[in-house]
Amino acid sequence: MTDSSVQLIFDRDAIRVFRFVRCRFDTATGVALLVYAFDNGPELTETIRFPDAPYALDEARAAAVEQALRLLHLIAGVSYYKAVVPPEIRIDSYGIDAGTAAFLSEVYENGLGEFAYRNGLNLRGKIVFPANSVANELPDIRLLKAAPTGDLGIRSHALVAIGGGKDSLVSIEALRTAGVAQTVTWIGSSPLIKACAERTGLPTLNISRSLAPELFEMNKQGALNGHIPVTAVNSAILAMAAVLQGADQVVFSNERSASYGSLIPGTGEVNHQWSKGWQFERDFAAHLKNHVAADLNYYSLLRPFSELAVARLFARSDRYDAHFSSCNRNFHILGERPTQRWCGVCPKCQFVFLALAPFMSKPRLLNIFGRNLLDQPEQAAGFDALLEYREHKPFECVGEGVESRAAMAALAGSPSWREDALVERFASEIRPQLDPASLAMAPLLVPSTEHGIPPAVWGALRAHFGA
Repeated sequence: MTDSSVQLIFDRDAIRVFRFVRCRFDTATGVALLVYAFDNGPELTETIRFPDAPYALDEARAAAVEQALRLLHLIAGVSYYKAVVPPEIRIDSYGIDAGTAAFLSEVYENGLGEFAYRNGLNLRGKIVFPANSVANELPDIRLLKAAPTGDLGIRSHALVAIGGGKDSLVSIEALRTAGVAQTVTWIGSSPLIKACAERTGLPTLNISRSLAPELFEMNKQGALNGHIPVTAVNSAILAMAAVLQGADQVVFSNERSASYGSLIPGTGEVNHQWSKGWQFERDFAAHLKNHVAADLNYYSLLRPFSELAVARLFARSDRYDAHFSSCNRNFHILGERPTQRWCGVCPKCQFVFLALAPFMSKPRLLNIFGRNLLDQPEQAAGFDALLEYREHKPFECVGEGVESRAAMAALAGSPSWREDALVERFASEIRPQLDPASLAMAPLLVPSTEHGIPPAVWGALRAHFGA
């Protein structure tokens, strides 16, 4: 640990190596320490606290926890690596196999896509994790490699990630309907998420994550900053929690829309939510089965559905109207937060309002948001970006342009909405430029067959989803 009395000197241009120093987990306290460093500089220690300690683990579970801990160490390192993006990566205290190295390079390269674009960096092919490096020098150190033990024999139980928005609440209620035992799980201290979790009436699990404080000082001294694949980090935390809790499912709530990014002229596709997409889900799920436990299932319950289909499902019940929020300003680590649950001007607020409008009564939606976002002409630019009209899709977790256009077209035909300023503008200025066939909503409500939901769960839920 760094002596807090010694001022951190951070010279980004001089740094050549990012090091994964070590990771430790204390079964008595439930505290995991993830330690990193640049070159031979001060150690940066992240702390994650898992509730319900002490943990009594048999040999197989203890080995799986160690595998999950190392995977978490490697994925969570992205928060620190991105401060410098040095040319070399080293792993000091354990080795990794070639499959793990390739998977991590994929996560870092794609998960930092927006970060690279905004910072004018080209990271393609430049992030290389060293396979087997330490194990070659120290044969007694066990590799992070395919787990030889197979099933752990863990119970049928789901840890369901809750984020405070509509999506995870749809998943929670769907699993409840199907009779799947679940624990509502979140990371951090958000009062909004806590209130939503408690509103479910289900068992809860709150995990804390504390970044190394030196990282914030580095930011003041010129560290690179920007978006990281936070869902990948949270997925690794919940995977370790599942092994500790003896649960066989880690469930997220990412729609198929998350697989599609923003199309940037001259750059190509940049996906803000890559770690919410199908490629990450598929590869992470396979990695857990091969390296942690064969009977640990990781999947998104909403993967077959579009954002509009999820909005339709959420609108069926008003149970969470006074509790949920998808406004990202509620979840900033630092900075201003809205005094209300919805700031009403960010892309997430705009998109959720637009997606829910075709499926909710207007008074109900206005009561949720406290205003009519579609009758505020000053918000035209934000909605144009959602429509991908003269602008690319925002760097936010929002649906595809085709979904926003279909929702707006539906509102243009609704007596309740068609006279609102932005709906009227869409009908008169934008819709005439579009192919009418591309505005149909019905095809967007049909579920996809591409997902990783266990067959027994999917079979139980098809009727609930109307699939």
